[in-house]
Formats: sequence, structure tokens, C-alpha cells
Amino acid sequence: MSSQPQPRYLIFNKPYGVLSQFTDEGTGHPTLKNYISVPGVYAAGRLDRDSEGLLLLTNDGGLIKRLTATGNHTTKNYWIQVEGEYSAGKLTQLQNGLVLKEYQALPCRAVCISEPDLMPRSKPVAPHGPTFWLSIELREGKKRQIRHMTAAVGWFTLRLVRWAIGGLTLADLEPGAWRELSREQIGRIWTDLPESGWVHTDE
Repeated sequence: MSSQPQPRYLIFNKPYGVLSQFTDEGTGHPTLKNYISVPGVYAAGRLDRDSEGLLLLTNDGGLIKRLTATGNHTTKNYWIQVEGEYSAGKLTQLQNGLVLKEYQALPCRAVCISEPDLMPRSKPVAPHGPTFWLSIELREGKKRQIRHMTAAVGWFTLRLVRWAIGGLTLADLEPGAWRELSREQIGRIWTDLPESGWVHTDE
């Protein structure tokens, strides 16, 4: 009788241009296989190829199901460099939730921040006008949602970095690096909940 594999939990700082999967499906783009040799783990959620930041990988199917299920309410924090003129009114629109092309984005926590201390991107950002940085926390994660949200208020996303999932962050983890976590450390995903009332409870 075979025993169950030991649960393994990794966080990875995905660089720009890397697919959030282990196969390139003929695209020729770099994948997780170029960085991670741990067998049997898969990404719990995704980041677009042109986005960067924290990915959680595991062989714990139950955790993957919880993190990717609709309505799990796990907070995800993103740092976004946008092009355009800052406007408090536009920021309020983001905070209150937006009607996008195919769905209603839920209210979120969005603030303007100083430029974070990040490693330079492999493909430098090339703005054509003024830029600034935002921090946005979401409890949902539809395809290219933040890019659609900023575009809806007239800001073009130039760089997008996922900094945190729940209580897990990219602190001290350089692009392309990963580290293994314990089951206890994984528990931080569920402990860093925002103040009640800032987001709907149904998605």
C-alpha cells in the first residue's frame, strides 16, 4: 500500500515573461520548469506572463482547491505602476468597484504608494507620460482584472507585481528564487484578513 506524498509548499517570485506553468505548449516562453525542479507541485492560481511576483506551488490538492475556489476571500496584494495623471476621484472609483466589460469588479482596497524597492525588470518599462504606483488588495482574481480596472479609469498598467497572498509576502525573495514553507507558515494565508466591510462577502 503506497503512502501519500509529503505535502510540500513553495513560494516563488515569478519574473516577467515567465509562464505560470511547467510546459510552454509550443510558445517557446520560459516556464516554471526553468526555475523549479521539485516534482509533483503545481501553481495554486496564476499570474499573466507579463506580470511578476508571488506564486504559491504545492502538491496539496486540497489547498489548491481552496485557493482557486470562487468565494474563498483570500486577500491578494499587488503593486502596480500606472501611466497617467493621478486623480483622487479615479482612485475612489477603483475602491468602490467598477462595472467592466464582462462583470462587476468588487470593492477593493486601493492606495497610492511611493515607488517600491524592486529589482529592475528584464524588459524595462518605457512610459510615454507621468507614472505613479498603486497598492491594490483584491479578494477575487479574474483574468487580467487589475489591468482592466486601471484601464477603466484611464490609467495604463505598465508593471504589475503580486506582493502578497494572505500573510505570505515576497520579502527577501529575489526574482527567479523560491523557498519552501512549512504547513504552519502556509497558515498565514488565512490569518491576514482585512477589516470587515470593505468588500462584499459573495463573489
